Amino acid sequence: MAKKKISIIGAGFSGLSSACYLAKAGFDVTVYEKHESIGGRSRSYSDKGFMFDMGPSWYWMPDIFEKFFADFGKKVSDYYDLVRLSPSYRVFFTDDHLDVPATLEELYALFERYEPGSTNNLKQFLSEAEYKYNVGMHDLVYKPGINISELIDMRLISGVFKLDVFKSMSSHVRKLFKNEKLIKLLEFPVLFLGALPEHTPALYSLMNYADLALGTWYPMGGMQKIAKGMYDLAIELGVKFETGVDVNKIVVENNLARSLSANKECGAFDALISSADYNFTEQKLLSEKDRKYTQKYWENRKMAPSCLIYYVGVKGIINNLLHHNLFFDADFTKHSQEIYTNPQWPNDPLFYVCCPSKTDSTVAPSGHENLFILIPVAPGLADTEEIRAKYFKAVAERLKAKTGFDINENLVYFKSYAPSNFVKDYNAFKGNAYGLANTLMQTAHLKPSLKSKKVKNLFYTGQLTVPGPGVPPSLISGKLASEQILNYF
Repeated sequence: MAKKKISIIGAGFSGLSSACYLAKAGFDVTVYEKHESIGGRSRSYSDKGFMFDMGPSWYWMPDIFEKFFADFGKKVSDYYDLVRLSPSYRVFFTDDHLDVPATLEELYALFERYEPGSTNNLKQFLSEAEYKYNVGMHDLVYKPGINISELIDMRLISGVFKLDVFKSMSSHVRKLFKNEKLIKLLEFPVLFLGALPEHTPALYSLMNYADLALGTWYPMGGMQKIAKGMYDLAIELGVKFETGVDVNKIVVENNLARSLSANKECGAFDALISSADYNFTEQKLLSEKDRKYTQKYWENRKMAPSCLIYYVGVKGIINNLLHHNLFFDADFTKHSQEIYTNPQWPNDPLFYVCCPSKTDSTVAPSGHENLFILIPVAPGLADTEEIRAKYFKAVAERLKAKTGFDINENLVYFKSYAPSNFVKDYNAFKGNAYGLANTLMQTAHLKPSLKSKKVKNLFYTGQLTVPGPGVPPSLISGKLASEQILNYF
């Protein structure tokens, strides 16, 4: 009997994950990718001796990556070398900076320095965050969000108050800590989840456990090594890849997806997974009668941020930077409000600088630094070259003030990337970079479903469906979509 054929649109993390699981289950899998390289938002490119990861740069939750590869009898180390960063990262404030240590004992000492007597509260905070992490990342996120009955689980019901679903992150943190710098440190991971800390469930302190206890890691050679490892695994499993395929229509007959219309020929299939932008798939690739959600539905979704990125190569060594650096030398609350409450280009933004050449000599020529500079911004903003130039000038000045290094005077390479690029390259709804906001009303079955109700053999994966944005959730999303295919057949 011939194998069932599965087509997947998109070779990002979730598409690669789905492909691996389906190939392992015995399906004939073909992945169609718009770009000439795989990886989706985690693509990379090289120029003038620099190698730039284009998207994700933080490697958190190492257990999720190990779990993925273990499902195929493999280990992370079979595909890339992982190192733990120590310190994990640096946070610049107006008057000083702190380095987040890699050990808990050093972390307790850091908190004591800023808030004497805070160690017991930190231990309590991390203990509660560990419980949330274990339930959230090893139980909740592996539920497909098809039906609310999935949440009728005695562990979840009995632990609902321990999970702090109905308490805000802000109130949870401020009940235990008073020092504003420590509060900012603990609130920062939720900045990219899509809401102000006062509107984000304290469940997401699980991110602090991932950050402070499980640590910050780096795959040598760059984040693109993860996608390369998943691609190599997929090839081992028999997955076929067709790159440079720009899909423009899903052909549906009798409520079944039958074929793809694209700039290149695509083969027939028995079921389809789209790991492309969910809104784009529905609103552009499907006819109106085959859509589950209306455009009004999408316009009413709360989105996580987009971002303005600079890929920069400089001559010289920047002595006062670590691998990861957060610049909180501006008003945290004001910038957050300019993202979520009153969307606009920020007046004086916080920003993030990744300098992977501090860890990895292969990403920059000798005697040079590789910089990835990111400013989180509201989704849906129109960007221009003037806007990009304005913010680069501002971050360069602040970086010089904190490090003494003038990146403009030592500039060797420069490229910017903004919301309009996310739309062009990924068909991203409102130019989003991080998907849907992780608010209570956009959790689990309240997210866009990974299963189409109109087209029986069409399934979705990626950051606009369950479990949500981020690299580890994308790996899980791919597994969930593959399980729906298994159920379908």
